[in-house]
Amino acid sequence: MNLTQQRLLIIGGTSGFGKTVAAQALAAGAVVQVIGHSSAHVNATVKALAGQGTIRGTALDAQDVQQLTTFFAQNEKFDHILSFLGGAMGGGFLDNTVAAIRQAVEDKFFANLQLAQVAAKHLNQHGSLIMTSGAGGHPQDASGAIIGNQAINTMVAGLAVEMAPDFRVNAVAPTWTPTGLWRDLTAEQVQRQAADFAQGVPLKRIATKDEVASAYLYLMGNEFVTGQVLHVDGGVDLT
Repeated sequence: MNLTQQRLLIIGGTSGFGKTVAAQALAAGAVVQVIGHSSAHVNATVKALAGQGTIRGTALDAQDVQQLTTFFAQNEKFDHILSFLGGAMGGGFLDNTVAAIRQAVEDKFFANLQLAQVAAKHLNQHGSLIMTSGAGGHPQDASGAIIGNQAINTMVAGLAVEMAPDFRVNAVAPTWTPTGLWRDLTAEQVQRQAADFAQGVPLKRIATKDEVASAYLYLMGNEFVTGQVLHVDGGVDLT
């Protein structure tokens, strides 16, 4: 993959998949800018990856439209904008409050919709916007997250048509993978959950962060892919 001198913005790029994408993109020659919520995390990420290429970082609340608007106004256009906004949610529709389910959908779908409306004006010609959806789980045990992911997939299909032919829009849909989202679990709990999850996957294992991150690089590099949700899930939805 060759991304030489392409300008890449990763929103949520200070941990997990986002940080791994940043490392892979730097290795491919990209100029990377990461956005994180915490200055400490942003600074740590820039310091950790600085020896691998040109990387900059900004701390802001990416769900605040004014902060987003100000950021884009102060920066040159990007070739690719990646979003890792959103989180995980367990439990069904009766296990959670309406407020909790609404918040999960807000964090996943509406935060990305707002980002798309702002960021669409700040892409270079033939640039791309890549969202993060999700695979696996069921409505009865991941209620708000499932709705948020389905909404992301629908938005990708719509935006791809609205923004063509000048720009492309896609998403990556990873399944359960150990990342910072699960920082509240102990190492033993993560190991047990990974083993349990692997039993329901045809490939009988979980993904690595590098495997998931490589899907984002593919979508940046292939200029004839748009409106697609690339599942990196080991076939979890096939059984």
